[in-house]
Amino acid sequence: MADYLNSNKKQEIFGQYGKSNTDTGSPESQIALFSYRINHLTDHLKGNKKDYNTQRALLKLVGKRRRLLDYLKANDIERYREIIKALNLRK
Repeated sequence: MADYLNSNKKQEIFGQYGKSNTDTGSPESQIALFSYRINHLTDHLKGNKKDYNTQRALLKLVGKRRRLLDYLKANDIERYREIIKALNLRK
């Protein structure tokens, strides 16, 4: 992975939004990780407007996060509301 996202940072994200530091599979921890990467790529694209490969990767990540949020909303609305509020996402 990239320098900005080392294993310590991942464990911190999983610990904060998942059930534990090693909880890598729960929708909440995946959404939090995707959100962190989306924010990083958004900052990168502000300075590199013509980086279309990164732009495509960003759109794919946004789609993945959207599908996970839809899954969470359909199966457990309370967990969905908590993660939306915690990550300060729109909706």
